[in-house]
Amino acid sequence: MTAETRSDPAAPPGTGPEDACPGETAREESGTADAEFGTTEPGEAEPGRSHHHHLAHTWEEARQAAYDAATPIPPGPVALSIALGRKLDQDIVALQDMPHYASSAMDGWAVNGSGPWIPVEPGARLAPHQASPIATGGLIPVGGKAVLRTESAVLGQDDEGPVVMVGGKARPGEPRAGEHIRKAGEEALEGDILVKAGVELNPAHLALAALAGYDEVQVQGKPVVRLVLTGSEVVERGTPAPGQVRDTFGPQLPAVVAMLGGIHAGQQRIGDSYAEWLAALEDVVPEVPEAPDLPADVVITTGGTGRSGTDHLRRAVAELGGRLIIDGVAMRPGHPAVLAELPDGRFVLGLPGNPLAAMMALSTVGAPLFAVLGHRAMPDVQTVPCGTMIEADPGRTRLMPFRLLYGMASPAQHTGPGMMRGLAAADGVLVVPPHGVQLGEPVPAFALPWGPPIPPPKEGAAKAKPRSNARAAQPKGKPASNGPVDWSALLG
Repeated sequence: MTAETRSDPAAPPGTGPEDACPGETAREESGTADAEFGTTEPGEAEPGRSHHHHLAHTWEEARQAAYDAATPIPPGPVALSIALGRKLDQDIVALQDMPHYASSAMDGWAVNGSGPWIPVEPGARLAPHQASPIATGGLIPVGGKAVLRTESAVLGQDDEGPVVMVGGKARPGEPRAGEHIRKAGEEALEGDILVKAGVELNPAHLALAALAGYDEVQVQGKPVVRLVLTGSEVVERGTPAPGQVRDTFGPQLPAVVAMLGGIHAGQQRIGDSYAEWLAALEDVVPEVPEAPDLPADVVITTGGTGRSGTDHLRRAVAELGGRLIIDGVAMRPGHPAVLAELPDGRFVLGLPGNPLAAMMALSTVGAPLFAVLGHRAMPDVQTVPCGTMIEADPGRTRLMPFRLLYGMASPAQHTGPGMMRGLAAADGVLVVPPHGVQLGEPVPAFALPWGPPIPPPKEGAAKAKPRSNARAAQPKGKPASNGPVDWSALLG
């Protein structure tokens, strides 16, 4: 297929042909007909591969293929400083009594017996009627039976010299035996389970682990992800000039990778030459804090997934001895998505160069891949009632960012493959089957990584209108139906 233009650039997908965008864009998203419909690509074969009849995965097949391609990353130790949010694989147990010594809960005097007390040096062994100064958290000296708070103590004199006496704000009977002493093992005894395996670690868990003497904890595996951003026409600052496009992946992908369960481990930008592509995929060592030698589990590339002479991903994968797992998905936008595996076990996820197309490819292929690598189930797909009729588009699934209005989903505007405005305002993404959707019909949908879950359908929701090639005539004056109303025109 060739790049097409849209007569109304604000129209939602499915109402007109898909638009092209500057940069990687037109060639990435339009591609050739073989990417979706199984015809042979005309012209010269791409370097590194021979002519063949290629049939893209369906949307459902692509998700499952990505999930089936990997196995969970084995558990391993990580430093406490980077363990936040990780799922604990082994119980955290007390390595010794906590606290491991008796300590003072107050600033004051450690005392032995009843007063008055003769003051001695800090930390000295206390005989009956002796006291030594102590700070909060200080080790209770041998012989210490209680702590007299500073505000409850006064210094005085007797015939033999200075003494410590009860006074000031002291309560009757203060100090009682054991008062203001934190006993050894008060919080936990050696061997007690402090945090059970399977918990997602929060800051309090990490503080408890540190208090127990841990420097690292054993957690379930989580994919380490490196980004390779391409495009010589991409600029990272300011307003782009004609022929340039602003970088959308740098500000967006690291956060989305984290939301999908990956660990962002740095990124690099390369040009459009094959040598740069090959070098970027040959040896990608992420810059993970406190784990500099940790290799990437997944390399995400942007652009280069089309079939022109400047699209080098497939050729680089072939030269490195890798295999293609997914080579195109019969969906729009995002159909040139590629998933490959290199001989060293790294996965390469090739995203189209258009920002919306890339996000749809990442949601379709990347989310299931990250889920299985991170010991999680396949991401959920729910259903929502559709607030408009969407025409059929035989042969491919359409992914449409939608807005919820009165409990019904209507495709958002400004959702061309190179646009982000519609996605930024969306409540989720509709998965529109090739045969289209009727008004009110339940349609599959998935949540955005940064958004709330898709709400479950309400009981008693209106049923879809029956499919018909012609609308039956209604008598004049007949009251309006109580069925669903097309709200899509109200969306901005």
